[in-house]
Amino acid sequence: MTPTGPATGTLYARLRDWFRAHPLAFDATIATGTLVCMIAASFTDPHGSPEGPTFGDRTPDVWSVLIMVLGAAALVLRRRRPFAVLCFTVTICLFELVNDVRPAPIAMSAVVALYTVASRTDRPTTWRVGLATMAMLTAAAMVFGPTNWYAQENLGVFAWTGMAAAAGDAVRSRRAFVDAIRERAERAERTREEEAGRRVAEERLRIARDLHDVVAHHIALVNVQAGVAAHVMDKRPDQAKEALAHVREASRSALDELRATVGLLRQSGDPEAPTEPAPGLAVLDGLLDSFRKAGLPVALARTDGDLPLPATVDLAAYRIVQEALTNVRKHAGPDAEAEVSVVRVGRTVEITVLDNGAPQAGSPADSGGHGLLGMRERVSALGGSLTTAPRYGGGFRVQAILPVTIRTGEDA
Repeated sequence: MTPTGPATGTLYARLRDWFRAHPLAFDATIATGTLVCMIAASFTDPHGSPEGPTFGDRTPDVWSVLIMVLGAAALVLRRRRPFAVLCFTVTICLFELVNDVRPAPIAMSAVVALYTVASRTDRPTTWRVGLATMAMLTAAAMVFGPTNWYAQENLGVFAWTGMAAAAGDAVRSRRAFVDAIRERAERAERTREEEAGRRVAEERLRIARDLHDVVAHHIALVNVQAGVAAHVMDKRPDQAKEALAHVREASRSALDELRATVGLLRQSGDPEAPTEPAPGLAVLDGLLDSFRKAGLPVALARTDGDLPLPATVDLAAYRIVQEALTNVRKHAGPDAEAEVSVVRVGRTVEITVLDNGAPQAGSPADSGGHGLLGMRERVSALGGSLTTAPRYGGGFRVQAILPVTIRTGEDA
């Protein structure tokens, strides 16, 4: 590459951007170039000598120069009024061919105008307008021209008008193709961004549900055990120590689960990313033991045979039991008892949590808290169903029916 290569490329890019920002200036430049070409061609005589065309032997008159100036000036408005400019240039071209024995090459302005029309309309219009322009100019040149009808100048008019229509149609087709590719790329980018945003929102919602379940469960246990410790601190210090030990164990479990849940937000290459599996029905006994230590008697009945479940179903079942028992401990009163059953029925697993407590102020049945909403969202996301209602004679019932096999693409 020559030393002036980058500078030339930069200058060309600047001129291109400037002309794109000022289309009227570009059209004025095209009009000036066309005028220069027409005036230069008017001094040329194609039959000036037996050896070929000569330059300077013929001189255009004032009327011909005025016609060429008018034809070139009309091209300044070729983008704003393409059909009007074409009609005007064809009209003055026909007038020049009919009335002048040595017509000026005014057809150049009509060729540029025809190209503009073809590049800015559809193909049928290009064919109609192009054929009409070609026929009128060629016929006028053959009939009224100073040479024989088969002279090369007349065939040149035919060829130049045909090439102008073809070139304009080709440019229009390429622009449409490029615009279609650009639109397709922009649509794909928007779709990709929308899909990424949807996935981020779903992931945030899932993490928010996990955080709510973890915090609500463990903080409720800590609150109960701390209340027990404060109540028996003076009279029964041994029982207070045991309650504080439960508080410590519950808080440690809460911190571990919070660390694992929040750790999902780390980058994939982070060496501290959690590696332990998410909780599920396999550790259900440990969950129930934590409630029993907090003073809530819980009975368990399982007929699922400990069969493995999909990861999302297993986690949802665990969180539903956790949230339901937390609500029992918070809202069912100090003498409440709970029963948990896990039943495998065909292609579904039924999770039922019952209690016999009396509804307290601010119970989930009355307040419609975030716990029930979170359980319902979990179940709905898996295509299952959730039923929550007070029991006849007292207590509350939570039943979730989860599909064992979920649709492809939803087990991520």
